[in-house]
Amino acid sequence: MSKEVPALPSATNVDAATPRLTLGEDAKITFDHLGPIVVSEDGTLSRIGNWESLSEREREVAKRRIAKRNNERLAVLRAKESGGGS
Repeated sequence: MSKEVPALPSATNVDAATPRLTLGEDAKITFDHLGPIVVSEDGTLSRIGNWESLSEREREVAKRRIAKRNNERLAVLRAKESGGGS
């Protein structure tokens, strides 16, 4: 049983009061200060709440561990989605 995620509103479906940010062609916005995104076993996403209080060393270790675990969890979720898992 999969949950249906509502679609984002189209650009034409937004009223004039909605704040907008127009970026140049090569512009980037990063959220590195928020820390890595964590994929949970059910596929929901979250972040580490105390990321800004971690030392640089703790952040590096956490990034490596989270990346590895996220890849494993995503593989399991994809297998389930394609009918290959239980």
